[in-house]
Amino acid sequence: MTVVPTVNLNNGTTIPQLGFGTFQVTPETTKAATLAALAAGYRHIDTAEMYGNEKEVGEAVAESGLNRSEIYVTSKLNNGFHDRADALAAFDRTMDALGFDYLDLFLIHWPLPAVGDFVETWKAMEEMQLSGRVRTIGVSNFQREHLQRLFDETETVPAVNQIEVHPYLTQDALRAFNTEHGIATEAWSPLAQGAVLSDSVITGIADRLGKSAAQVTLRWHLQRGDIVFPKSVTRSRVDENFALFDFVLTEADIAAITALNRDERTGPNPDEFNYIP
Repeated sequence: MTVVPTVNLNNGTTIPQLGFGTFQVTPETTKAATLAALAAGYRHIDTAEMYGNEKEVGEAVAESGLNRSEIYVTSKLNNGFHDRADALAAFDRTMDALGFDYLDLFLIHWPLPAVGDFVETWKAMEEMQLSGRVRTIGVSNFQREHLQRLFDETETVPAVNQIEVHPYLTQDALRAFNTEHGIATEAWSPLAQGAVLSDSVITGIADRLGKSAAQVTLRWHLQRGDIVFPKSVTRSRVDENFALFDFVLTEADIAAITALNRDERTGPNPDEFNYIP
């Protein structure tokens, strides 16, 4: 079995650097896809209340035959529950849906800058961590100014900031800011929803190494130090995305892929996104 490297977090815990994402995986296919990922060797699963598939992730973990302690599970607070009482109740619902006694990592999904209440939300997250029911807390889609408010107004530095990162949106400045403050960067949409897979720079490297463009891109993420969790419901691609540890990109390869940056998002801009379902 391939041993996935881990990343040390600022609260003394660790997280597998490679995981399986469930964004846009329908509830009907989530359990089977998650079971396939666990069978392939993944031990890190990323879900969210907003995805509507927490229950199925929990069922897959329960039916996998693995000990709960072997599987690192992340979920996220939905946008409509930033009030303290709402946040605490939403966390209870997440735990009920997953069927867990504890959660490894819980994130604020979006900062919602026009709402502006994420500091109070973060204080509720601190309460959740103190309860022992969630071991690590973090944020998702937080920009530098959002993080700075948390530093200035609360007691706990987020362990993780999950942001959109891929070769067309390298996020070097925000990643550096995260690192400066001891925050691990998680990369969502690591393949830019497939947009980078036909890029001639990436396919050229892939051809030279006898690897797929997806494998090269995911390896680029890993070698830059980010935590990454590709998603697929196709077993062959689930396996392919896990086969990242028998080759290494050169410094020139890393530089060439990084130079593809266009500051081009596939998802919403966190400075403007204020959607509440």
